[in-house]
Amino acid sequence: LKRLTSSIAAAHAGAGHDRRGRERAAARQCRHAHVHGDRRAAAGQRRGSRRHRICAYARRRAGVRRNGHRSVGHGLFDRGYRHDGPLSRGAARPGPIHWRNAAVIGGLIVALLGWIAIAAGWIHSSGKDTSSTVGALSPTPAPVPTSQSNGKGLSVNQIYQEDGPGVVFIQAQTKPQPSSLLSPFGGGGGGTATGSGFVLDHDGHILTNAHVVEGATKIQVTLGQSDSSQPVSAQVVGKDPSTDVALLKVDAPADQLHPLQLGNSGDMHVGDPVVAIGNPFGLDRTVTSGIVSALQRQIKAPNGFTIDNVLQTDAAINPGNSGGPLINAAGQVIGINSQIESPNGGGNVGIGFAIPINSVRNVVQQILQNGTVQHAYLGISGTDLTPQIAHVLNLSVDQGALVQAVTPGGPADKAGVKGGNASATVTVGGARIHPGGDVITAIDGKSVHSMTDVIDDINSKQPGDTVELSLVNGSQKRTVSVTLGNRPASVKP
Repeated sequence: LKRLTSSIAAAHAGAGHDRRGRERAAARQCRHAHVHGDRRAAAGQRRGSRRHRICAYARRRAGVRRNGHRSVGHGLFDRGYRHDGPLSRGAARPGPIHWRNAAVIGGLIVALLGWIAIAAGWIHSSGKDTSSTVGALSPTPAPVPTSQSNGKGLSVNQIYQEDGPGVVFIQAQTKPQPSSLLSPFGGGGGGTATGSGFVLDHDGHILTNAHVVEGATKIQVTLGQSDSSQPVSAQVVGKDPSTDVALLKVDAPADQLHPLQLGNSGDMHVGDPVVAIGNPFGLDRTVTSGIVSALQRQIKAPNGFTIDNVLQTDAAINPGNSGGPLINAAGQVIGINSQIESPNGGGNVGIGFAIPINSVRNVVQQILQNGTVQHAYLGISGTDLTPQIAHVLNLSVDQGALVQAVTPGGPADKAGVKGGNASATVTVGGARIHPGGDVITAIDGKSVHSMTDVIDDINSKQPGDTVELSLVNGSQKRTVSVTLGNRPASVKP
């Protein structure tokens, strides 16, 4: 290679020797003409020709401006001039043999340097032996959020390699379910439903969505990432339709169980990178990535109640991803993928929802301790009171939670909370409002600005707790004490 390169370089130098001699002579002639005032001779070169370009070069070396007057201190690389490098478009080019030779030499030099680099271990080749590589190329890492800018952010591939073995494939044999076009969980048909889940501990506990195993007569779980893994039977330890969480248990060897680390969903910010691993459409071990698109969303639970503080993501989630983990850049589970927003029941459009892992923790603790989950229950339905609604209904306040209905016999009903008039409807901004209900303006002295504030406050309580509701109805203001009950299995009409 050394001899070959030396030979080619010598040939190239000889080929260009005569041409460079002619260029230097032309430059001297042109520069002499400009310095001594013979601009006509210098201007006789055809613009764009090689001699014209050489002449322009000579003018700059002689310190001559474009108008022919000499300028002191403006040489070729002084301020005001720039070396343009290769020929500009439209300029005369040297003969094809010169450029062809240059291309051959350049290619050989690159090939030679590339061979040396691989031999020295600078570049990771396509071979499998990477023992001598330094700084080998790795998969493009997901963007690291500010909260994790200390260098702990993992690439998507690293997360997949570390957490993939802990994601499971769930098959649930179900009885036919009533179908509903309005339900985000589908229904009908019966047969075998598929979903995802992940290992929680070495005792064989597995987390998934409640709707994945709803109505199941037999549940089988495939552990790990091996194609030879055989399904094992799973039992339902407990489930909570109000948060769409189910806890399963399998009897499997410890070496087949790879628990995933739980993170803190409260630390997530909009824009933080996330990864979803699951089995969409039965395609096992599928990984997708995206960001946290929004926080504190609300979605409908299988039993009709509201799940709050939900994470929204644009990571692709499809049927079969339900129950799988949503993972942060540190490889920690920060949510359970549950639902997608899709027109006409279609596939992913970049709007997915995950149950926050902080809410899941509380549910799992109750299931392990009691076998069931209890949620505080107020027994009302309502809507946000806006200034527009307050103006139409002629209310004395313009923010709070406007009570629309009160569950008969529920905690709020027993305390005297009044709902709206079900037989009267007022349309405001496209929303149908039942007038006449109480407005909740505060809970335990804390101001209420929307129905979300009421939901968040009640969800933070336990059945049996007492809360003080500040109410406004017309010109009347009052405070009532409500003893919260235990949430029923489903929303009562």
